[in-house]
Amino acid sequence: MNHASRQPAERDVEPFEPPRLLASAHLQSVLASSPMRRRFMRRRLESLAERSTDVIVDCGHGIRLHGYHAAAARSQARGLAVLLHGWEGSADAMYVMSTSQRLLDCGFDVFRLNLRDHGPSHHLNPELFHSNRIGEVVGAVQAIQDRFQPEHMVMGGFSLGGNFSLRVAARAVEAGLRLRQVVAVCPVLEPKHTLAALEDGWMLYRQYFVRKWRRSLRLKQECFPDLYDFNDILELRTLTEMTDHLVRFHTGFASLEEYLMGYALTRDALAGLSVPSHIISTADDPMIPVTDLDRVARTPALKVIVTGKGGHCGYVDTLGATSWAERQITRLFERACPE
Repeated sequence: MNHASRQPAERDVEPFEPPRLLASAHLQSVLASSPMRRRFMRRRLESLAERSTDVIVDCGHGIRLHGYHAAAARSQARGLAVLLHGWEGSADAMYVMSTSQRLLDCGFDVFRLNLRDHGPSHHLNPELFHSNRIGEVVGAVQAIQDRFQPEHMVMGGFSLGGNFSLRVAARAVEAGLRLRQVVAVCPVLEPKHTLAALEDGWMLYRQYFVRKWRRSLRLKQECFPDLYDFNDILELRTLTEMTDHLVRFHTGFASLEEYLMGYALTRDALAGLSVPSHIISTADDPMIPVTDLDRVARTPALKVIVTGKGGHCGYVDTLGATSWAERQITRLFERACPE
């Protein structure tokens, strides 16, 4: 299948046509959460900052996650949107905050959820984060639903957060989640392929994630000095070596391959999906091979939009305004939550 020329799944989808100067996949990927874009967006995000309050979410079994709840200005919210960031990002990532602000402006309440050991949450749970901890994210969404009792609830995620969001959607009926729509932007589909792309691709990506992960491990060790001594893993130089060490000593999985397969969205992982869901991917994503989409089980509930350009969670067409992805997320959420 020629993904680059593939038409969007819906006829009314706005085409993504970035200016020539912003067309590079690497530039798009970097701009998604760059400090430069944050400076351009500072004033626009003031309302989100003013309306956000810290929330500790009880996920059950003694597990707690952290997030921010922001209520829309209108007295009756259109719905509640739960948003999830990518790996080693946070609820304060630029792409999450910008999307949140747009949803607020359109009348949605927003909950920006931090995954375990992301954002200011390293102290909340003694065990380390890993990508197979789907149960606690399902529990967090259940707790958010119970606490805020929204008439309509939707969910969106980016990269690894998109992967988690789709896995939540696949478990929604069993968990009693009243999700009306899920949107995953550039979700991790086949983790082993993403790991290989990070190792073999542009060195900047690998260095970025190694640096961020080392910082996270140091924070965890400071919070639980009696439990952790990460001197060995902090000396490793590749993501594959670090992940393999994590798997062998901190996850209970028998091998790196078993661990990576555990959170893959390929094969039959989404075969039982019944919540209306969208995957938004790009043909030029330097971290998520678009060919992985061919191994994702298709159900009537799942629609896929593939654009030719956009990089990884980029979709930036101007530095000081909303991105194309934010506009599509908002359009889909508004359609799912009629006023």
